Amino acid sequence: MFKEFKAFIARGNVLDLAIAVIIGAAFGKIVTSLTDDLIMPVIGKIFGGLDFSSYFVILGKVPDALVGSSDYAGLKKAGVSVFGYGAFITAAVNFVILAFIIFLLIRAVNRLVPKPDETPAAEPADVALLREIRDELKKRPN
Repeated sequence: MFKEFKAFIARGNVLDLAIAVIIGAAFGKIVTSLTDDLIMPVIGKIFGGLDFSSYFVILGKVPDALVGSSDYAGLKKAGVSVFGYGAFITAAVNFVILAFIIFLLIRAVNRLVPKPDETPAAEPADVALLREIRDELKKRPN
């Protein structure tokens, strides 16, 4: 079983996948930072607040110790039911940015990689022979 596992891990596509996951996780952190630290504060400022991810509506009972608190993370940690639309919008913007960057990367790779030759493959000799026989049979009178 160990030999099979070793052979599985040594296959190129498994290693490529592992590298892609690691790079993707690091890239995801960069995009999250871009969204959370640069883009969303500007959007929050435009809409009247500095921290857009802290926009929420309290849906449940707030413990006495947290009454008057406007800390989304603190309320959520305390188990208060909150409708965190700001955090959702931040995650959605993060996804759109990440998807757009991946689109640009794939587009660039597709331009760099040569396209395969689109000439049709030569047909096998037996198929050509059958076509000739068919054509000859069509020419004969019935």
